[in-house]
Amino acid sequence: MRTISMPMGMVVGALLCYPIAAFDEWCQGLSAPFFIFAMLFCTFCRVNICDMRPSWLHLWLMVAQIVATITVYYLLRPLGDTVAQGGMICALAPMAMGAVVIAGMLGANVATMATHSLVCNLAIAFIAPPLLSAWGNGTCTVMEILARVTPLLIAPFVVAQLCRWLTPKAANWIGTHAMLSFYLWLGSLVVIMGKTVHFIIQSGTEHLVSEIIMAAVALVVCLAQFGFGRWLGRRYGDEAAGGQALGQKNTVLAIWLAQSFLNPISSVAPTAYIVWQNIVNSYQIYKHR
Repeated sequence: MRTISMPMGMVVGALLCYPIAAFDEWCQGLSAPFFIFAMLFCTFCRVNICDMRPSWLHLWLMVAQIVATITVYYLLRPLGDTVAQGGMICALAPMAMGAVVIAGMLGANVATMATHSLVCNLAIAFIAPPLLSAWGNGTCTVMEILARVTPLLIAPFVVAQLCRWLTPKAANWIGTHAMLSFYLWLGSLVVIMGKTVHFIIQSGTEHLVSEIIMAAVALVVCLAQFGFGRWLGRRYGDEAAGGQALGQKNTVLAIWLAQSFLNPISSVAPTAYIVWQNIVNSYQIYKHR
């Protein structure tokens, strides 16, 4: 059931896109953030802050991400600015917060993933603004990105470490029930997929050709990043961590960046990336099990 749960979650989210979108609107957009916060809290309860150390793997992952962002944009420029922006944002987006959960299921070092989730998301907050301002349609600032990232990344980490300090038995119980994080991630996937399909339906067919091209570009970028990340991780003894750190993206942030600072149609690429990365994740879990 764990193997097929992510494809099933995507199907359920797609079929229930209208009620999910209505519920999310009623919640003022807080349904997915709730799941993400709870999921990260459960995951970070397993992490001892003393085990979190930056490594050469983290540095090379960031270098690869920046190089990929610039390369993808200029390679796709001949296909139009919108397609180039869509491919670029798929490479630029930081590591997904749920990547820690999936990587843990694949046998990766959770402390390594937790460290990279903090490093990567904070680094992209400083790297993204000049790139988006140069290639996009508006001016992006560091504080705007930090305002989106910090509540869902730093807050659950701090709360989890306080829980480990004040109520170690409760934190230990949560940490030993690692599948809690996965089921919360599954809930967030259903919500995100429902909102994604609703957005695609609302966008109409006016830009259908560009949307199909961007979906194909997202697939290529997704496979390339997972593949190169696993190769890089293998060199440092943690193949699963490298693959998830570079390949699994914070698509919620990517869609927001595309809609806010690029051509809004370019958000179709990170929207399609949601589907591709979760198919890859399902396949990896199947192979691992």
